[in-house]
Amino acid sequence: MTDAQPRTIAALLQELPAARLLRGDPTTTVEAVEHDSRRAAAGTLFVAIPGFTVDGHSFLPQVAAAGAAAAIIEAGHALPAGLDDTLALIEVPRTRPALAAAAAWFYGHPGRDMVVIGITGTDGKTTTSHLLTSVLEAAGGSVGRLGTVDTYFPGESGKVTDRMTTPEANEVQRLLRRMADAGCEFAIVESTSHGLALNRLDHVEYDIAAFTNITGDHLDFHKTFEAYREAKGLLFEALDTATHKGIAKTAVVNADDPSANYMLERSRAEPLSFGLEARDATVVAHNLVLRADGTDFRLVTPRGTAEASIQLPAVFNVMNALAAASVGLACGGGVSDIARGLGACPGVPGRMERIVQGQPFEVIVDYAHTGDAVRKVLEVLREVCRGRLIIVVGAAGERDPGRRFGVGRAAAEGADFAVFTNEDPRSEDPAAIVREIGRHAEGAGRVRGQDFVEIEDRREAIAEALRRAAPGDIVVVAGKGHEKSIVYGTESRPWDDRDVAREELTRIGYRRP
Repeated sequence: MTDAQPRTIAALLQELPAARLLRGDPTTTVEAVEHDSRRAAAGTLFVAIPGFTVDGHSFLPQVAAAGAAAAIIEAGHALPAGLDDTLALIEVPRTRPALAAAAAWFYGHPGRDMVVIGITGTDGKTTTSHLLTSVLEAAGGSVGRLGTVDTYFPGESGKVTDRMTTPEANEVQRLLRRMADAGCEFAIVESTSHGLALNRLDHVEYDIAAFTNITGDHLDFHKTFEAYREAKGLLFEALDTATHKGIAKTAVVNADDPSANYMLERSRAEPLSFGLEARDATVVAHNLVLRADGTDFRLVTPRGTAEASIQLPAVFNVMNALAAASVGLACGGGVSDIARGLGACPGVPGRMERIVQGQPFEVIVDYAHTGDAVRKVLEVLREVCRGRLIIVVGAAGERDPGRRFGVGRAAAEGADFAVFTNEDPRSEDPAAIVREIGRHAEGAGRVRGQDFVEIEDRREAIAEALRRAAPGDIVVVAGKGHEKSIVYGTESRPWDDRDVAREELTRIGYRRP
């Protein structure tokens, strides 16, 4: 909370116009907002969310026993028998949006205290957010960032507690409040389709929305491409309802992507486009010089031009830089400051990250986990590879099965040798997933045992790839990047591709210089 004013049920009801207080004292004070019954304590407002595997309403007795002050429940849900009548109950049509509204209220609407930038897209969100952080800081701004790799703001940074890009709404609002209290002028929020569709990003109060691209991913959740695109479009719709803070609402889009106009049509905000191919792009790059350790280009904008250099290889990272530059312009930045900021960004953990142990070949760890992303990474590395290009890659269980076809074909077509392995199998049969990827590689004309092998254990797979590498080769370990765990069944086990690669390099005789 931002001040000493009490947070009462009566005050909360003013933020939830469709809510009804079924029972309880409206003067009751709220001390916390939680959706996880295990975190309920005296004074907690518990929001019962009907989840994908469990229903929060079934935990109301435990919440009451823990001393919670009140619970928000969804209309039409039966209450558990014997529920303690000391627990105040607030009924709403849907509890997911109510959680976001309650959390924003409890934390004092922190998004209203900062310029909030949302970045959405299938690929490039994290790299764009890191480049943008550097751009804004180069101009003297104080920046907070909430994304898949970390939370970041002046004086503190740390890992997001969950593996998802967007935490639950109460955690989003808590982190935004900490950013505002730390003096952040800007908050960069990676805005996933899941987070948008599940109301986790309601009441964030966006000022600028940026769209990087969209491909056929996450269809396990959204079911259709149209629904996936519609979810991303919610970010642009949010511009029209957010509080005005003295900065023009701006919709930044990748003009090279076919869905650019769709995003622009979802908002009345001022449009700003970037691209390399589209004639109508406003922010562009000319004279690209691609290197193994970075890229040079001329940044051309409506406010002038500047020579720019980024410490990231590949054309797709130039697109990410153009997205960051466009947002920098929308924030009022000058072209020279933007170019300087782009050059100062050291890169992103787990994105094309080199592992150096004195070995005579390159080892790269990257987060690429879709067919398109794997293909792009292999194309970039092919340009600088003097020997063979070897990839370790898999596909997650309980996710869009189309990824298995995508990564299998991309590896078959772009690598000289592939090791197919596990990547978060969850409740699916790990061996079956690996075999399916192998079948797709065979469908592309590759031969099992000659062009690829299937090794279920991810550590053994990485070790096998490293043992096969010769001087001048490149081994890319794809799929997990920065992630710190691997999921088998419902168990999340500690894991880091970068650490495992270093350990296996040490095992075969290479040590850090």
